[in-house]
Amino acid sequence: MTSRDRLGKAGRGLLSGAMLAWAAPAMAGSFALIGDMPYGEAEVVPMRQIIDEISADDSIAFVVHDGDIKSGSEECDDARLLARRADFDGSRHPFILIPGDNEWTDCHRPNNGRYDPEERLARLRELFFAGDESLGRRRIRLIRQGELQPQFAAWRENVRWEFEGVLMVGLNIPGSNNNWKNRGANGEFNARLEANTAWLAAAFAHARSQRLRGLMLVLQANPDFEGEEAAKHAARPGFRDGYAEFRSQLAGEARAFGKPVLVVHGDTHSYRIDKPLKDAGGAPVANVTRLETFGSPGLGWVKVTIDAADPAVFRFQGNRYNRRP
Repeated sequence: MTSRDRLGKAGRGLLSGAMLAWAAPAMAGSFALIGDMPYGEAEVVPMRQIIDEISADDSIAFVVHDGDIKSGSEECDDARLLARRADFDGSRHPFILIPGDNEWTDCHRPNNGRYDPEERLARLRELFFAGDESLGRRRIRLIRQGELQPQFAAWRENVRWEFEGVLMVGLNIPGSNNNWKNRGANGEFNARLEANTAWLAAAFAHARSQRLRGLMLVLQANPDFEGEEAAKHAARPGFRDGYAEFRSQLAGEARAFGKPVLVVHGDTHSYRIDKPLKDAGGAPVANVTRLETFGSPGLGWVKVTIDAADPAVFRFQGNRYNRRP
């Protein structure tokens, strides 16, 4: 039985409110990360079971989904988005979504319904990023980019909040080379790059000024830390590395910050924890850790704990999904 089933009709009617009346568990030092699910109807029930499993853990303070809430071959219709919104609102814990390529940049595909990607992004903003709170049955306050940088008010999916002395930051950086088009206009890419650059700079400035113990970035795309994708496609007419500015800025900001930085992403569906970022001179940026979340078909979730006594700040526990009836 899923959390949606347990709520029943009356309970689901309350989901649009900011908070249910029952007492919420105390904010603990842990949170959950998921991504790249569900891919197709066969993964909807497993995804709901994973959300239920996370909901049963009283130590979890919130859940972050790092994008791709449908497969790349499913239609980008409103009904599918509304179904996922209902699932995420069924989470007992606050739930934050970072958008992925499958729900907007790839929606022009024939098997996705030939939607205008920018229209789909606007619809995502209406359904998932409209207010100043998270999704979920219990909610937390989020700071959206326009609140601090009014000139970038359109990018409501760019968010931040603080937890246990760590700044949590969400950025709209999707797969498919950050929506760079080898052919055609790239106004969307350029405008979003400007917004993301400003949001990332402001995040690190805040973390430094407040002497926070760490910073976590969440994006959907694998930003090609190793440069393999850029090398593979470099000869294509009109190609440019859509993640180059992000990696360069991240390396410089992280070095200046000097404290642990965690970069969370999905996209390539391989759970891993490593330190792949290098600066322009090829030297490793040792205080940056990459965590790629589980993804279809290898579903699961990651529990991250903020440990004030640990110089590394972040501790990780991967939880693979065990299929249940």
